[in-house]
Formats: sequence, C-alpha cells, structure tokens
Amino acid sequence: MEYLIFQFIWHVVFKELESRKGSDGSMNNQFIQSIMIDWSKVEKEHYLRDIEAIKGLERLEFGKPITFFVGENGSGKSTLLEAIAISYGFNPEGGTKNYSFSTYDSHSDLCQAMRIAKGYRKASWGYFLRAESFYNVATQEEEYADLTHPSEKFHEKSHGESFLAIAQNHLRPNGVYLFDEPEAALSPQRQLTLLMEIYECAKQGSQFIIVTHSPILLGIPDAEILSFDSGLVHRCEYEETDSYQVTEMFINNRERLLERLLFHE
Repeated sequence: MEYLIFQFIWHVVFKELESRKGSDGSMNNQFIQSIMIDWSKVEKEHYLRDIEAIKGLERLEFGKPITFFVGENGSGKSTLLEAIAISYGFNPEGGTKNYSFSTYDSHSDLCQAMRIAKGYRKASWGYFLRAESFYNVATQEEEYADLTHPSEKFHEKSHGESFLAIAQNHLRPNGVYLFDEPEAALSPQRQLTLLMEIYECAKQGSQFIIVTHSPILLGIPDAEILSFDSGLVHRCEYEETDSYQVTEMFINNRERLLERLLFHE
C-alpha cells in the first residue's frame, strides 16, 4: 500500500515538473507559462472565428523571458495580447493591475474563453502598455496621484518621452510586462534605449510579451518570435520576419525600389 501511495505521489510530482518545462526541455520558470482557449465559449458567428491565426489556436506556450508577436496588420496579434492581459488581471486599456477604469469598452470576448497557466513564482509588479489607449491611461494616472504617489505628468512630456518613462520608471525585476507596439512613439535611438531596458529587466527575472513591428526591438538576443502570418501562430527566426526583410530590402535597394513604387508606368 505504501508503495502504491509513493507511486501516486511521484506521478503527480512528475507531471507537475513536466508541465513546467519549456519547449526545449528546460525548466519553465515564466510567470505566464501557457494559455488555453476553449472555443466552445465563443459564439459560432463571432468575428474571432474569422481571424486565421487565432481561430485554430487552442494552446500556446511561453518558455522564454521575452516573446514577440509579429505579423501583418489585422492578423490577431493585439487581440491575443489584449486577451492575455485581461485574463492575467490587467485593465483592458492598460496600466498596472491597480488601474480600474473604462473610457471605451472595445476589447474582444476572447479573454472569457481563455485560461492562463501560471508558474510557481509570484510576480512583484507588472504593466500593460497599449499605444492606442495610452492617452487615457496617462489621464487616469493624474487622477490616481496623491501626496505619496505623485503624478509622472505624462501629458507634459512628448509622446515618445512618456513611452520611455514607462520603461524607465515601471520596469522592475520579477515583473510581467505586456507591451502593444511600444515603439510607436519612439525614435530609432529611443528604441535602442528601450531594447536595453527590456533586456536588462528580463535578465533580472521579468517576463515580456510584446507586439511589435520594430526590427530593432526584434533583435533582442534569445527572444522567441511568434509570427501570426500564414494562417497560424508559428515560431520564426529574426531574419524571417517581414519587419527585417522589408527594412533590409529598402535600405539596400532604396533608389530602385522607390523608382518601381512611385515612377512605374
């Protein structure tokens, strides 16, 4: 009997350890280890079922500290990131988990069908950054401010300065950060600064899931890149991304490319 009990306990422990391994077999110590989508909870005529990369997605694993979502506009990257953020406890429009407000209810129902498998570590901080609703978050931040938590006055900074201030003031060790196009307001030089901030923070135990079109940010070493093109979510190499290929083609063949685009008969 004791032997059977031991076998049962070992089986449970073994299965738990296996679930925490990454795709390469290493131990997965990420805060968000995977997501599962139960499509029975999504209406049959819902527009989510028309998004090629998402409609067949039932499970997605995150085994590295930095994961990028790439793909063409409308491929479902931001929709999935938003659902992950809401399922994890962030406000749909962005901010920390302490933010609770609604300016315009525009998020999809995907979060209601999603379940997140969390790791054994507990995140000490986090931030959800959406380029399209950052103005609303900046306004709310001023309303939340008090003597012990003074406002960072994002509206008094340029758009780019505000975005970079998020990285410099809110990126902390052991945190969860979900960024939707953080490069939107940043110059190439500032993107390099953000790249360094993200890389250093990830080395200190944080996890990032980032939607981006920036070939600069995508160059962060050892990040996992998930493409939403070609009808399904799949891993790809940096050089395979459209962001890299189009940028390289334009820089190396600018005159000939512009001639074909602008002056063709």
